[in-house]
Amino acid sequence: MTTNLATYSVVLTYSAMAVYVVAFISFALDMAKRSGEVTVGADGTAVASTVRQQQAKTVATVQGGTVVLERVEAPAKTGSGRRGSRFERVGMAMTVLALVLHVGAIVLRGIAADRVPWGNMFEFSLTGTGLIIAIFLLVQLWQNLKFLGVFITGLTLILLGIATVNYYVPVRPLVPALESYWLVLHVFVAIAGTGFFALGAGLAVSQLIQTYRLSHSGASKQLRFMETLPDADRLEVLTYRVLLVGFVLWTFTLIAGAIWAERAWGRYWGWDTKEVWTFIIWVIYAGYIHARATRGWRGARSSWLALVGFSAVMFNFAVVNVFFKGLHSYSGL
Repeated sequence: MTTNLATYSVVLTYSAMAVYVVAFISFALDMAKRSGEVTVGADGTAVASTVRQQQAKTVATVQGGTVVLERVEAPAKTGSGRRGSRFERVGMAMTVLALVLHVGAIVLRGIAADRVPWGNMFEFSLTGTGLIIAIFLLVQLWQNLKFLGVFITGLTLILLGIATVNYYVPVRPLVPALESYWLVLHVFVAIAGTGFFALGAGLAVSQLIQTYRLSHSGASKQLRFMETLPDADRLEVLTYRVLLVGFVLWTFTLIAGAIWAERAWGRYWGWDTKEVWTFIIWVIYAGYIHARATRGWRGARSSWLALVGFSAVMFNFAVVNVFFKGLHSYSGL
């Protein structure tokens, strides 16, 4: 029975990946469509799109006893005010469907293992990518960030692909050190923090592209789709707010990990490789928040620092967890 459930979990995982591919393609097509919504004049400045021109109407006004006909164009919709295209709606629908399959895979893996499904790298990857998608969807209730769909679904596909090919292990019992309620708290909060860091990285990339487009007149034609996204300042503010949530969660991860280490090994800190990199990530994001709040770091500099932090997260995930030996290597990698 356990083997069957684990097999069904893998089937659902691959099914979710197939649907994520459809979502990724839909979001990519939406980005291509955005390019057609904004045209660029000979001087490099954006002018009304074909759609807006078609929606323009003629208004008659009386000026000094003379009837004057004026052509009024529909206002441009940028950023969160833009109505989603058909491709965007399909992408969101496919993302929700994929998440349902994804959650099913996580639940079946947990039932098969008779524990929370994040006791090794494969399970951590499976649950982590699911939570990244869930956070992306939930954030839409606060702010329209659907333009990040191509980044989030693409990242999820890459991480799931690596997990299924390189990290998969059969269901097995936990080692004694992991048999603790701290596994539920510490690891789940770490996964949630990683989800917000991923979302913040997508926003930081968008901010850098937007800044580059505005500072290089020749880039306007190649990056026309960015005209429909929020401006660089707004993207930078959104990046900060999302990463602030991630930083709070990562702070709890660091503290909870130290408490768990004292329960399992009799010390709060032992300079284990995993502990060191968790602290390095915390320092980078703490530096990002401090530099932005007190040193006036805005714009591209803060976004680059945010991407350095996410690079450290990915290094911790893909390199430290796999190739560095230490007390955290017992998770069946």
